[in-house]
Amino acid sequence: MKKFIAACTCIILIMSCNSKKESPEVIIVNDSNDNTSLFLQPNTEVKTVGILLYDGFANLDAVGPYAVFTSLMGTEVFFVGLHDGLVEDARGMKVQVDTTITDVKQLDVLLIPGGFKETYQLTKDDTLLNWIRDIDNNSKYTASVCTGAWILGATGLLEGKEATTHWYGKKILEENYGAKIKNTRYANSGKYWTSAGVTAGMDMSLAMLREIAGDNYTKMVMLDLEYDPKPPIEGGSENNTDKNIVETLRAMYDSGMTSVLSPEKSISDIKVDNKKDPVCGMSIRTHFSDTLQYNNKLYGFCSSTCKAIFKENPEMYLNTK
Repeated sequence: MKKFIAACTCIILIMSCNSKKESPEVIIVNDSNDNTSLFLQPNTEVKTVGILLYDGFANLDAVGPYAVFTSLMGTEVFFVGLHDGLVEDARGMKVQVDTTITDVKQLDVLLIPGGFKETYQLTKDDTLLNWIRDIDNNSKYTASVCTGAWILGATGLLEGKEATTHWYGKKILEENYGAKIKNTRYANSGKYWTSAGVTAGMDMSLAMLREIAGDNYTKMVMLDLEYDPKPPIEGGSENNTDKNIVETLRAMYDSGMTSVLSPEKSISDIKVDNKKDPVCGMSIRTHFSDTLQYNNKLYGFCSSTCKAIFKENPEMYLNTK
């Protein structure tokens, strides 16, 4: 879509040169109420955007911002992996990554997506944390989506700064990494940007784009993406969702995090016959919280909640593809 936007730029410029009487449409585009143009020089020059990928990342955390930043003309946007080859997200989607953290020494924008257990494990990875600190030394923006703030927080870069993350992850971000929690869709403190869970990464990326390229350019990108969210029902926040639903999901998260928050309770050394939780589809390659024997097979589950659901009707989950 960069090519489409670039083509629009050329058409507008050609029309401006060839005719003193511009059409009403061109006047609207280039003479808006705030007297700005779609294609003014950006406020900040951004040439490279690197989005970190690791096994277990949440795909929309990375792909949503990727869709926004690839609309920024003249900017190279790419994934940076902890390893090259296929990187698998939390649900099993595989992404080919050709560039690793050992290859990248400088970025204008670094964005760290979130996930779940694997994300928290990476808060202990000194190689990754040192790389983030090195990139941050020269970056223009350093950002995270969802629980990616845990990784960013573990570097010490969010200490004392306003930040946000997924509603479940706020306690860890505040208590473990000293961030000042802001209960908003996204927050920024200087060059540091953080967003709430998953979909909020789109809001944050658009807000960053607005700061980089201005209102009209951001509106054009939003129109290109037809970004005009209208959920079918009220929900999506712990503040507008039934308390029972919130606490049920919180219990699932608590159960799932047990293996990494309390490694002594981990049962990951047991061999199970499945790679994904049959109920929720989450990967259990490295950690699972509960098991169940059924039809001579041992199944692992991300949480005791998923195990209880499975027990109610095992065949319903085993017969799905």
